[in-house]
Amino acid sequence: METTRKPALTAIAMVIVAMSMAPGHAQSAEEFYKGKTLTILVSAQSGSLTDFVARQFAQAYVKHVPGQPEAVVMNVVGAGGMVAAASLQSKQPKDGTVIGFLQRNNLYVPLVDPAQNAFDPREVAWIGSVDKTYYSMVAMTRSGITNADDLFQKELVIGATGFSNENRTLPAVLNQYLGTKLTVVPGYTDRGEVYLAMERGEVDGWASTLDGLTYGEPERMLADGSMKVVLNLGWESPEGFGDIPNLSQYVKDPEAKSILDFFILPFQAGRPLAAPKEVPQDRLDALRAAFDETVQDPAFIKAMTDQNYAVDPISGDEVAQIVTTLFATPEADLAAVRKILKP
Repeated sequence: METTRKPALTAIAMVIVAMSMAPGHAQSAEEFYKGKTLTILVSAQSGSLTDFVARQFAQAYVKHVPGQPEAVVMNVVGAGGMVAAASLQSKQPKDGTVIGFLQRNNLYVPLVDPAQNAFDPREVAWIGSVDKTYYSMVAMTRSGITNADDLFQKELVIGATGFSNENRTLPAVLNQYLGTKLTVVPGYTDRGEVYLAMERGEVDGWASTLDGLTYGEPERMLADGSMKVVLNLGWESPEGFGDIPNLSQYVKDPEAKSILDFFILPFQAGRPLAAPKEVPQDRLDALRAAFDETVQDPAFIKAMTDQNYAVDPISGDEVAQIVTTLFATPEADLAAVRKILKP
């Protein structure tokens, strides 16, 4: 009997030793991240507003990740943020050492553009979004456009950047479905070039994010009265712009509302973060908990508000729900959206 038990006990002992030596066995998220580097892919160029937000976030975020890894921000630009998103999904490590600070268009572009099929927003694990985005139509006072009603009566020549950028597509929807008289001149490099064109008299307005109006030349132009905000491009008027009308006062047609819903819904996830879906659940839980703590961190909030930037977060589950809603869009509406994006 003793002879029989010894080999059995030896075998059990060997299994236990092997399990204890297996990579990652019973390793907590804190043990995993301690001494490691957390790389944050940023799908925007260095020096941009998104890059600034991402770097501020990264510094605060790693303090809340168990094990407090070092943070490295890596700018990966191209195709309106789709290059970074595709890289996160297919090329980056799946162990939780790389996450993506992506763009809201990543949530819907693969749905409406078959050529952008290297990324599927349903196939990543969403961590959360730092803010919400609000758009508004602004006009130079010299144009004679002083309120929203004027947009339906007088021509307003506006600048835009990329053809598929929201500052071109939103005005296109307004023209097609609401009857505004906006003449869009696309092709400007960035917001700075658009405002320079506005000062020169080449164009008289554009569709701007509200946070883009809180600093630099736009802030001065609003303060001296040479430019006005005339219409909030959303269903509600956000804080600070409550006296400016919004789309709910003008959109009555169900089809127009459905198309605008498609474009506006992703604004709720202004700057979303994601991880590869293969990241082990305990590490993903840790990354999500760290996000929730960061966006409530008084030091982070102060650092952002000192730069006139509002932290207005939503959770990873809420980002995922936005994606689900977008992918449930009827095909007829998708066809209409595609015509606006690529006529």
